[in-house]
Amino acid sequence: MESRRATIKDVAEAAGVGVATVSRVLSGGSASPETRERVLAVAAHLDYRPSALGRNLRQRRTGGMGLFVPDLTDTFYGQLAEGVLACARSAGEPVVLGSTGDDPEQEAELVGMLLEQGLDRVIAVPSGGTETWGPAIKAGMTVVFADRLPSDAPTDAGPGTRPGSLSGSPSDEGSGAATVTDLMLLDGLPPASRARPLDVPAVLADDRAGIRTAVRYLRGLGHRRIAFLGGPGHGRRVAAFREAVGAPVDEDLVVFATGSRDSAYAAASGLFQSRPDLTAVVTGGNVLGEAAVLAARELDLRVPRDVSLVMYDDVPWAELCSPPLTVIAQPGRDMGYRAAELVLRAGSRRPRSVLLPTELIVRGSCGPRH
Repeated sequence: MESRRATIKDVAEAAGVGVATVSRVLSGGSASPETRERVLAVAAHLDYRPSALGRNLRQRRTGGMGLFVPDLTDTFYGQLAEGVLACARSAGEPVVLGSTGDDPEQEAELVGMLLEQGLDRVIAVPSGGTETWGPAIKAGMTVVFADRLPSDAPTDAGPGTRPGSLSGSPSDEGSGAATVTDLMLLDGLPPASRARPLDVPAVLADDRAGIRTAVRYLRGLGHRRIAFLGGPGHGRRVAAFREAVGAPVDEDLVVFATGSRDSAYAAASGLFQSRPDLTAVVTGGNVLGEAAVLAARELDLRVPRDVSLVMYDDVPWAELCSPPLTVIAQPGRDMGYRAAELVLRAGSRRPRSVLLPTELIVRGSCGPRH
């Protein structure tokens, strides 16, 4: 009976490293000399063939695409997934769905498994950076980012740094190709603050315009001490917030949580208790918005009389709150659909990145400063 063929996971376990490390080594990515030597020795001993990492992906292709999101319970990512599935369904393509938990190592393992299976197209809300995605792209994988950029793409020009003046929106229509670099320029990042990004397309919402509109709205209501509550992947949004409020930025009013709901609640509660003088909060996502609503309720803060709330993301429960939440709406389903279109057409021509509009929807959670 023919013995089972070694897999990338077998190599990783035998070498005592992660799947991501094996993928990097066999794709020519970064690793220490000792680790590289150990991985190559184990791969040779197990007769593992590097072609399984994608050398011949185009010939071995199994069809379909992967979709990686940080949290399957997040309503926005559910909307994004619906868009991907709708486009894939119309093209007769299956979708392999993975949840990364906003963990770069877990994301890298999922990438390695897709390469192992010969699946060469993926849409990702990235958690990792070039160490994860560089080797995958080099191995032949077609990647489209959605909602945000890789973690090591610089997104914050820093306090007091004025943005550039380039304006406009890259689109998949018309001439010229927009890459992640173009989208970063459109976010107003000066050349000195940008590292070399991965040359792959992305579908993003216009965070800069959305946050700027929300801050201007709150300022118009008389609010001056406005806080921002952010989480993983919100670098572009906090950069936009700092730009909108202007220098000097009160850094005590810029607070971050990890990806969990417990962390979001702790961050919101801590913000309200440490800064009782704040009058308004902008949250970077719907999980953080939910945490802000719960924390305000627990602390007997009245919305909007004591504190006004604006949440990034429009999700069904936002209208059911009392009062209904003012939101910065981004087109999650459309984002997923457009990302799937880009990854499906990548074989015929170089896909172009897309920047989708946001909209401030005013409801009852914001009021004038008393």
